[in-house]
Amino acid sequence: MIEVRLHGRGGQGAVTSAELIAQAAIKQGLFAQAFPSFGPERRGAPVQAFLRVSDKSIRLRSKIYKPDHVIILDPTLLNTVNPTDGLKPGGFVIINTHISPEELKRLFPGYNIAYVDASKIAKEELGVPITNTTMLGTLIKATNIIQIDSLETPVRERFGVVAQRNINAYLRAHRETKIISH
Repeated sequence: MIEVRLHGRGGQGAVTSAELIAQAAIKQGLFAQAFPSFGPERRGAPVQAFLRVSDKSIRLRSKIYKPDHVIILDPTLLNTVNPTDGLKPGGFVIINTHISPEELKRLFPGYNIAYVDASKIAKEELGVPITNTTMLGTLIKATNIIQIDSLETPVRERFGVVAQRNINAYLRAHRETKIISH
């Protein structure tokens, strides 16, 4: 089983991201869960979403405290939360950033890092800096959690007329993602 914790802000689509990967995994014949963790916070407040994908039935129903990988949709969260809390050794920090590789290594010692400037891609492909679908390309490139082709149908079903722009964004992020191996 692969467990992923997503860190974002209210309104950035962390929950939608987890749901899209779960739907794609299920279409691939896998088992998956996606669920949020937030209280009465408002738009812009830190939120978490959780994702489990497995080739066996998933009986766990708890939050993910020891994720295999973490996704950081908004790099400003580094000032307010510790996204690597509980991250398993050898796990991936998957981050939307334009920070240099040297700085990323300093910030996340001991972890593999997958990074892309998803904000730039989202602005150029979608016209808005909402990075949730864009970062899915980075998650898939780093972890192979699902086959990238299986994401298209859930994205089309969810986004309708703007689906193709979202598909272009995650495919571009997949191509542009850089990996730093620990």
